[in-house]
Amino acid sequence: MKLTVVGRAPAWTMRRDDPSSSYLVEDGTTAIVMDLGQGALGALAEVRKPESVDAIFVSHLHPDHHADLVALRHYLRFGMKPPGSVRLHGPGELRSRYDAFLGEAGFLDGLPGEDVTASTFSIGSLIVQARPVTHALNSHAFRVTTDGGANGLVYSGDCGQAADLVPLMVAGDTLLCEAFWGTTVAEANVQHLTAIDAAWAARAGRAERLILTHIPDAHDPAGSATAAARSFGGEVLLARPGLQVDIA
Repeated sequence: MKLTVVGRAPAWTMRRDDPSSSYLVEDGTTAIVMDLGQGALGALAEVRKPESVDAIFVSHLHPDHHADLVALRHYLRFGMKPPGSVRLHGPGELRSRYDAFLGEAGFLDGLPGEDVTASTFSIGSLIVQARPVTHALNSHAFRVTTDGGANGLVYSGDCGQAADLVPLMVAGDTLLCEAFWGTTVAEANVQHLTAIDAAWAARAGRAERLILTHIPDAHDPAGSATAAARSFGGEVLLARPGLQVDIA
């Protein structure tokens, strides 16, 4: 099972080729994408044909985690003959919000799927377990593992309480964790983690590896990795577009 970082930026970036959150997980012929933020579709297409993805999982309703669903929908409907389809699993309100925003009922009907709740999905050779986390309405973290595999990948989505992630983790997992606040002091009314929070979750969940993501440049990504490594004691990586990591 292999992780490819498609995009890692927070809700904004001032650089080209720096898409917002999107993570490709592949195992044999099975492929899923977790989140598809702005700019992610083109970056995904450089790695894998979007129509070949078995399912997309959206962690929560903030658009930096799903804005390129618009581009994907148009590509599948108008850029393919006959039109293509990819399964989409996300918060229950996701489809109705697109309908309301774009004034078109059934806008995402070409991407059929189920609402994400605290449940488990079987996608080819991959098992995806969802667990609620503290952030926006219906926010979830995901654990991905192979069918019968031991080591997994836990993706935090956006999360305001590091303790929410620990019950999802199994010793030896890789934690792909947002650390929006980086080395700065977290604001109480903005539900995101610091690098030290992410390191605490990795340590408490007995992770083998921590990958920090979703950190703005102003919040010191390099310093965040250093601080997290000091606190965690294990391998710490900074997510960047194109980064590939063998998970299991």
